[in-house]
Amino acid sequence: MLKNTFFLILAVAFTLTGCAKRGTISGGPKDTIAPYIIGSYPKNMTTNFKGKEIHIDFNEYIKVKDINKQLIISPPLKYQPTITPQGSASKFIEVKIKDTLEDNTTYSLNFGQSITDNNEGNPYSQFRFVFSTGDYIDSLQVNGGIKDAFNRTPDNFVTVMLYEANEAFNDSTVYKERPRYVTNTLDSMTNYSLQNLKEGRYHIFALKDASNNYTYDPKSDKIAFLGRAITIPTDSTYELKLFKQKGDFKPSKPVIATSNRLFLPYEGDARGATVVVKNGAGTDVIPSRLTAEKGKDSLNIWLPRDIVRDSLSVQVTHRDSIKNFMVKLKEIKATDSLTLDAVQKGGLNFRDRFTLRPLTPLTAIDSTKISLINKDSIAVPYSYKYDEYKQEIVFDFQKEEEEKYVFTFMPGAVTDFYGKQNDTTYYKLNTRVYVDYGNIFIKLQNVKRFPLIIQLTDEKGDTKAEAFSDGATEINFELLEPAKYYVRLIYDDNNNREWDTGDYMKKIQPEEVFYRPKELDVRPMWDYEEIINGDGTSGNPGG
Repeated sequence: MLKNTFFLILAVAFTLTGCAKRGTISGGPKDTIAPYIIGSYPKNMTTNFKGKEIHIDFNEYIKVKDINKQLIISPPLKYQPTITPQGSASKFIEVKIKDTLEDNTTYSLNFGQSITDNNEGNPYSQFRFVFSTGDYIDSLQVNGGIKDAFNRTPDNFVTVMLYEANEAFNDSTVYKERPRYVTNTLDSMTNYSLQNLKEGRYHIFALKDASNNYTYDPKSDKIAFLGRAITIPTDSTYELKLFKQKGDFKPSKPVIATSNRLFLPYEGDARGATVVVKNGAGTDVIPSRLTAEKGKDSLNIWLPRDIVRDSLSVQVTHRDSIKNFMVKLKEIKATDSLTLDAVQKGGLNFRDRFTLRPLTPLTAIDSTKISLINKDSIAVPYSYKYDEYKQEIVFDFQKEEEEKYVFTFMPGAVTDFYGKQNDTTYYKLNTRVYVDYGNIFIKLQNVKRFPLIIQLTDEKGDTKAEAFSDGATEINFELLEPAKYYVRLIYDDNNNREWDTGDYMKKIQPEEVFYRPKELDVRPMWDYEEIINGDGTSGNPGG
């Protein structure tokens, strides 16, 4: 009997074990709900506020992060308030105001994305706490969008500002005075909304404010301005185009690079600058050359080798401006030598022109000592241009499919500023077949005006191909390297074949730029036929 009972218990145990399922203990669904406010003192939208502290309670533990970047106070305060706690979890926020608040003024505190729950980081987005030191809350607003004047995508954290259009405002106000109202696009928006405004007339600006001080510094900030006052209330929206102003040319004192070369730092646009170098305080002019330093706001002033002088006077002229500098010389070994660096090495695309960059300025090019032959050793005609300022020799010639070319520079083909000549040098190049490339055929319609620059850019905005039109509406870009391209249209109003920035003090807006919104994915043997409107939009169905 006992034996039967034992087997019965054992069978039941195995049955129960078999019914069990393996698994892990679930923590439940992920929390995706943002925290919310359960109370505050004073209450949001309160009037006749006279205090110095604001206390806000939440339903759960929260954290405050990036508050210095995210918190936007309008009108701006001279001193940032103290926000506690920061970095640690809490169920409340306290704001301690250090400024004296203005009478009869509505203030708004936009916390952006700075408030998140403690566990999952769910943000309490764009929370605004509003109060007034007067009897009512100002409730008017103005809206609009931010666009970069040249680039396809605008910057984030763009400050939008309103100044009262009264007798105290002048062109220099934006350089030294804080605005009456301010907002910020933060890190995720290209639109802006200035809220809780008083009725009146205002000047509107946008800044990519590097110093975060609500004033315009042309050296570091981008600016956008409307050029006229707006009246609030309004149903209009205002698009602001940010640009980095290329100011007037301002040279700084030259710096010794080597015993025969000076660096000349500058601000603004250096095109057209010239220099005259003399012996100290004397009148003897020392031969020199001026070239650009690629990728830097500096010029190179090339001097003869082994100058026996204690100091040099350098006169920099740009249009109507003349600056004089005195430079004391010291012994620094000259390392610059005659070299010709090839931009294209090996492969040469059909649209490219073979380019050499001399390290030192050239004084002579003897084309009789430069030859170009193909793989059958047949001479190929070529032409060339030398740009001393850019330090480039550009060669152009007719390229054939699956061809191999050799440029040969015999001794003495080029002579530099120091009288040095090249040794025998070879540059080998080759081309591929046409079917490795694609084509874009553009038809322009509804063009506002001419001339027009049409560019193909990569995702970063770098120009990969360019055409100029003073009336033509059919533009062909053939034999393009397979890649993704964007179409950029530039209204070249001053006909200088490049995009020009605006000028705030002269009230000049940047030249208009439009992009085709969608990229063109060029593939081998593909032809794109695109109708592009004068505002950059595609005229193709579904384009």
